[in-house]
Amino acid sequence: MSEDRLDVRKTYKLLINGAFPRSESGRSYKVETATGDFLANVAQGSRKDVRDAVAAARGVQQKWWGATAYNRGQVIYRLAEMAESRRVELRDHVMLAEGLDREAAQRLVSRTIDKMIWYAGWTDKIAQVLGGANPVAGPFFNFSLPVPSGVVGVVASQESSLEGFVEAVIAPIAAGNTVVALASERRPTPAVLLGEMTATSDFPSGVLNVITGVTSELAPVLCAHEDVDGVDISGVSSGEADQLNVVAAGSIKRVFRPRGADDDELRRLRTFVETSTVWHTIGQ
Repeated sequence: MSEDRLDVRKTYKLLINGAFPRSESGRSYKVETATGDFLANVAQGSRKDVRDAVAAARGVQQKWWGATAYNRGQVIYRLAEMAESRRVELRDHVMLAEGLDREAAQRLVSRTIDKMIWYAGWTDKIAQVLGGANPVAGPFFNFSLPVPSGVVGVVASQESSLEGFVEAVIAPIAAGNTVVALASERRPTPAVLLGEMTATSDFPSGVLNVITGVTSELAPVLCAHEDVDGVDISGVSSGEADQLNVVAAGSIKRVFRPRGADDDELRRLRTFVETSTVWHTIGQ
């Protein structure tokens, strides 16, 4: 005998400091599929949620940068392993969110995982490519060493809910930064799923924090926050990016905006890296 029952509708929460809190505002909003059907309820983050996430990212940044480059690469590679094991779930969410067919969604997930592995391979090469020994007059060594900017805010792609999100968050993490990311407002669930994976992998709590909510409400708060050292605002329109650029300039942040060129991936690595100059005497 068949039994009528109601679906158990999931409410996705925020990811802050390795935990999954509801928004402190108590708000949530409905997310629909590309065809307009109900998909899930999602926490609607607030200004305080953004501030809490920035505090979490700042608290763990030195620990993350203090890990060896090899270790950071292994942690990111472990995330790729977990995504590989959950690729069907990711594919299904991308299909629903972006309206792709099964094959197209499968290819997108594969590209996303490949990009995680690509950035994992960069962790111990950034210093070789962006650093160097400088010629000086005198009995000294002079080295230029790349160091992370610190805390990076990401306004993720509104359209590319998984691949665009990964491109924006993994590059600064690979360089030793910690990240507070605003997921796609209309298509947040693939990013939230990825955030769930970091919480059960080797990522230290707070390295990646994921906030869902209204982009126009939260992006200016993130860009204006004085404890955020750089922002990737590639997930908004050109006009909105111009406004956020002005907001970010108030606290002298580095700002990444894509150019649609082949070097955008490398620019993401370079943008949130500072250069530290070290002098050392030549021993006898």
